[in-house]
Amino acid sequence: MELDYFFQLLEAELLDNKDIAKYHRFANDPYLYNFRKSYLYQRYQFLLDSIKKPNATILDLGCGYGTTAILLTLLGHKVHGITLEYYFDEIEPRLAYWSQFGDCSNLTFEYADLFDFKGKSNQYDYVLAIDTLHHIEPITEGLQILYQLLNKGGKIIVCEENGHNWIANLKHIRERGFKRISSYYDERLQKTISFGNENTRSLKDWLKVFSKTLFVYNPESLSYIRFFMPKKHNKYPFKQIVEKENKLWKTSCFLREFCFFGFNFTMQK
Repeated sequence: MELDYFFQLLEAELLDNKDIAKYHRFANDPYLYNFRKSYLYQRYQFLLDSIKKPNATILDLGCGYGTTAILLTLLGHKVHGITLEYYFDEIEPRLAYWSQFGDCSNLTFEYADLFDFKGKSNQYDYVLAIDTLHHIEPITEGLQILYQLLNKGGKIIVCEENGHNWIANLKHIRERGFKRISSYYDERLQKTISFGNENTRSLKDWLKVFSKTLFVYNPESLSYIRFFMPKKHNKYPFKQIVEKENKLWKTSCFLREFCFFGFNFTMQK
């Protein structure tokens, strides 16, 4: 399952499934198509580059509609996705479509809270945390649970929004004010859930959080993504945009810190 082919199949599915099309918004607006697709494509390429072990066991933390888990299962991995999203029951029916293109029998989903995994250990080779860690509270305890869930030498693969990006920060303040941590009562689990309300952080702040655990940071894994606006993406080829952005984040501390929208990195047990 090549990544380009996967995106072809995904776009075909989005034409028939409007709910998922609203979630993966890159196919909804021709002007934003290249801009949004590029972001998701780079995230997925980072995952594929980070997962070195064949037939790995993977926990997809906050799996959304299950798209990432489906991709990795089709690549031969055993994936378990967990989420607390209201649309959980809409994930499983997607497998009728994707099973046409490969074996999805090693894919499972669960409506579950990470903190219910406390006490379990050595179950996964990798944990995927794609735009998820900023929702976990209390974060230090959550990371300690993830550390225990990983096998020896296992990795947590982190894709996060840059908490210092000034555009995103203004958007979050307008939507949630300065209240970064909230709680709600989950009827399905019959308990109160604490969560980070778009509680994004800079790379420096994430490394401070991880320093309270036994995880080891791999600086060579770091990459920043999305600097150019949609107009630029519509003018230049995808590979050229990525090359320019890679040069910028590596050479300009200011742009890297405040203007790039997201970053990726890994931490190892």
